[in-house]
Amino acid sequence: MSFVKTLATLAAGFAAAKGYDAFRKGGGMAGLQERMKDNPALAGMAGSIDKTLEKLGLPGGTDAVTGAVAKAGETAQKGGAAAMSNLGGLMAALGGAMAGGAASAGGMIDQMTGTTAFTATAEANARLMIRAMIEAAKADGAVDAEERARIMAHLGDASDEERAFVEAAFAAPSDPAALAADTAAAARTQVYTAAAMAVRVDHPAEVAYLQSLASALGLDAATVAGLHAAMGLPAQHG
Repeated sequence: MSFVKTLATLAAGFAAAKGYDAFRKGGGMAGLQERMKDNPALAGMAGSIDKTLEKLGLPGGTDAVTGAVAKAGETAQKGGAAAMSNLGGLMAALGGAMAGGAASAGGMIDQMTGTTAFTATAEANARLMIRAMIEAAKADGAVDAEERARIMAHLGDASDEERAFVEAAFAAPSDPAALAADTAAAARTQVYTAAAMAVRVDHPAEVAYLQSLASALGLDAATVAGLHAAMGLPAQHG
């Protein structure tokens, strides 16, 4: 597959594991797009989600994703937080996966469909975002064996190398400082977004992890607030 596609499928796994109910209560995809339009950093992407998902090989765009996640959510652990509303965060993160190494987000999507060879930058940034999602998800110690199995099941045709990378990330201790040190300046916002979209931000340990990561990445309060608002997440304080 590729680490960029592994990032996308892993994010879907986290979303299904956290539950579909919050996505529905938040207005579904229409509500998500409206929240994205309200954030200057993401407004330009709000109207192109359908096209993006089509290029990712998901016929039917947002309708297909909503239906698929709803079905997955029927057997996944239900949660009362903003898990699925964070799909906007995934779109933002994927849109910046090529930061510093691609001409545009459109070029990144072309690469994801196999029309262009993946660059080292794309793959490296995808690895960082995978680490960020997993570290954040582990912050409250709530990723049990069953939930982890559901998440891993979404990897589908991931290669042995990609699966091993994900397993190693689950096994490794969370270290936001080390993650930040490995992250280039151009990818800092995307790495934070990936971490934030993997959690509900309703547990002190999750809040503490995101605060530590934001600080280590050098993200100011306004940037963090904008990202949280776009994803329907609680604001960070302190």
